[in-house]
Amino acid sequence: MNQSQIRNFCIIAHIDHGKSTLADRMMELSGTVQKRDMKSQLLDTMDLEREKGITIKLTPVQMRYKEFMLNLIDTPGHVDFSYEVSRSLAACEGAVLVVDASQGIQAQTLANVYLALAADLTIIPVLNKIDLPAADIPRVSAEIINLLGCTEDDILKVSAKTGEGVLSVLDAVTERIQPPQGHADQPTRALIFDSYYDDYRGVVLYTRVVDGMVKKGDTIEMMATGANGIALEVGALSPAMSPGPDIATGQVGYIVTNLKTTRDARVGDTVTVKRHHADAMLPGYLLVKPFVYAGFFPVSNEDYNELKDAVEKLSLSDSALQFEPENSPVLGFGVRIGFLGLLHMDIVRERLEREYSLDLVVTNPSTDYHVKLQNGEELDIKSASSLPDPSRIAEIREPWIKGEIIVPQNYIGAVIQLIVNKRGLQKNLSYIDERALISFEAPLANLLTDFYDQLKSVTSGYGSFNYELDDYRVEDLVKVDFYVAGEIVDALSVMTHRSEAQHLGRVVVDKLKEVIPRQNFQVALQAAIGGKFIARADLSAYRKDVTTGLYGGDVSRKKKVLAKQAKGKKRMKRFGKVDIPSEAFTVMLKRD
Repeated sequence: MNQSQIRNFCIIAHIDHGKSTLADRMMELSGTVQKRDMKSQLLDTMDLEREKGITIKLTPVQMRYKEFMLNLIDTPGHVDFSYEVSRSLAACEGAVLVVDASQGIQAQTLANVYLALAADLTIIPVLNKIDLPAADIPRVSAEIINLLGCTEDDILKVSAKTGEGVLSVLDAVTERIQPPQGHADQPTRALIFDSYYDDYRGVVLYTRVVDGMVKKGDTIEMMATGANGIALEVGALSPAMSPGPDIATGQVGYIVTNLKTTRDARVGDTVTVKRHHADAMLPGYLLVKPFVYAGFFPVSNEDYNELKDAVEKLSLSDSALQFEPENSPVLGFGVRIGFLGLLHMDIVRERLEREYSLDLVVTNPSTDYHVKLQNGEELDIKSASSLPDPSRIAEIREPWIKGEIIVPQNYIGAVIQLIVNKRGLQKNLSYIDERALISFEAPLANLLTDFYDQLKSVTSGYGSFNYELDDYRVEDLVKVDFYVAGEIVDALSVMTHRSEAQHLGRVVVDKLKEVIPRQNFQVALQAAIGGKFIARADLSAYRKDVTTGLYGGDVSRKKKVLAKQAKGKKRMKRFGKVDIPSEAFTVMLKRD
């Protein structure tokens, strides 16, 4: 097909603003999917996506409209997957920006608009959900005009649910978005914007061909990883796979390869072919680094091999997943897994439990720290329990993020107070119509557990939040250890700032007191920094009433029996072992 008749575009929006529904209507109205095959969220193929109502894995689809070929890429809206969004945008010439007419512009909308502007895309603003009683079209239109500098006529008003105005979006895509500008006669270069592992076929790549073409049977090479393979099948997705002889310049399609893992074909890599090999990669490739880590342990140690196999299988299709074996004296053998963010962690945990029927204990999520030793050696620590002796440490650097929060103006005070409580620094305050945009910096570790929940709480659900990793900064950090009945539980150890250590110690000790069941002997729960205890709570013992059989007589009879019981209690205390339930290892996630 002639390049002038191809249009490559994606849909960007905040979570739950109607991306997937708009994609459904476009496919229906362009005749890509028959009415009988139509179902809501057609491009969201995972059960988890349908349940949570979010897009986790992006999906391309090819549509025919009038004489044009439209390639739509549905992008994930969550902040954890922003790198995938940036690669999807790099594969397009235009973006449809969907904004909910009742909610207006949110933090993720802004973040995606900045990514689209950085990629130099044509942005088509679309106001969705105009059929809702709560829709405030004039206010939200003013926000969009303020953000993009467009005119009222540029904004398309649609209802993706009813289909009203969706044809005007398809027309705008053909009129406003530029056709691709590739060179068919140059060496082949194709951008991988997603890849997944198919149990039966191997690794499948979703690619956008920038120059040249990829033919069926070509020997292909990934330029960043150096992996070689064969293009067993090529074609387009409409939305099911439809094989073809080749994917030509400017087109979006899929390549079925004989590769065994997505680590060989990472998102953002450049594919070239042996018969017409390229010298330079396409720009923008990054090696995605996880920055949230958690230990996954099976409830029964007999299931360790099943857990290891399950994580290995999952990592075949998720190149961002990194893991290493971990051993804890309390929890036994497990794996420490790195994630892109908390939602990513949540999804992986659910998939392990559902698809592989595993019972898991997940430890508190932490981030990684850069430790510099007195002898100049540098370490990358992924869990507090692996921190070296404090006397050998010269400095510890922790990751900080740059964040943006959008809230209605009357919540500004509460949000700034929340940021300060998390050791954050408020940087800037600007206004978008009736709402405020608060820019701030904060340590990532303090935002991991419950920051999002607290933000929703103090803003009555109206606050939206977006962040990106900034840099690593030297801070006065200490490791807080927790002892149960005098024994250290390394899986509970956390890194924290010295100024917050005492408060954190008290909070966790009190939480453990609620979670750990009482024993027949008194149990001391303690928090310590090094050899200094900073918090303590005691679990009182069950006391059996040993005097029930004594009626009347002198009081010394009772005292003698109670003294004997006290002696026995002392002995139990010495030999006592405490069973710790799995909830104790996630107390940090359940902070009040």
